[in-house]
Amino acid sequence: MPVGFLTQEQRAGFGRYVDLPSREELERYFHLSDEDREAIQVLRGNHNRLGYDVLLTTVRFVGVLPDKPAAVPVEVLHVLCRQLAITALTVLHVIAIIVAQERYGYRHFTDPASGFRLSRWLYALCWTGTDRPGVLFERATSWLLTQKVLLPRVSQLERFIAHLRSRVEERLWYTLVTETYSLRFQPRWQGNGGQSGLVATEPASYKTGG
Repeated sequence: MPVGFLTQEQRAGFGRYVDLPSREELERYFHLSDEDREAIQVLRGNHNRLGYDVLLTTVRFVGVLPDKPAAVPVEVLHVLCRQLAITALTVLHVIAIIVAQERYGYRHFTDPASGFRLSRWLYALCWTGTDRPGVLFERATSWLLTQKVLLPRVSQLERFIAHLRSRVEERLWYTLVTETYSLRFQPRWQGNGGQSGLVATEPASYKTGG
């Protein structure tokens, strides 16, 4: 199975702001709770507090930390600035990662427990369904966001799904071959002159004319 199965649109929109968040999304993902405000009290300077909140709310919404401030829509900055009454922005990746993990329970994609749960969930989808790789990619992304797992690189998740899907296909073919063989050669009891014996069903022989 080829690894590069994603469309250009899926690659471009992975872990990024594709469209402006709706009003409902702004209220759900970018509203600062009392716990959020308490967390930033240890930071000095309004610009540091805003930078932290930008990272926190962005990872809630798209699943990854923004690589630069320009990646965050202006509307998001305005919403956060109004809540904090500030206008400056400094990106603090290290602080945000530590606090996001310890206080809010975010985990890396390489976390063994998260990887196992995702593998088991995707394995069940592949085994019982016929979803295309692109659909599995979208469903895996939603699962990671819901489970508070930081999104990996797009190519890393793509390889992960391709490898798992190949494993399922190999297991399926093995199961089909094994069951077909067992049905074809399954032993059966036959009576023969008042005696019972175990007789294996063998493939029919072919006779040639002569």
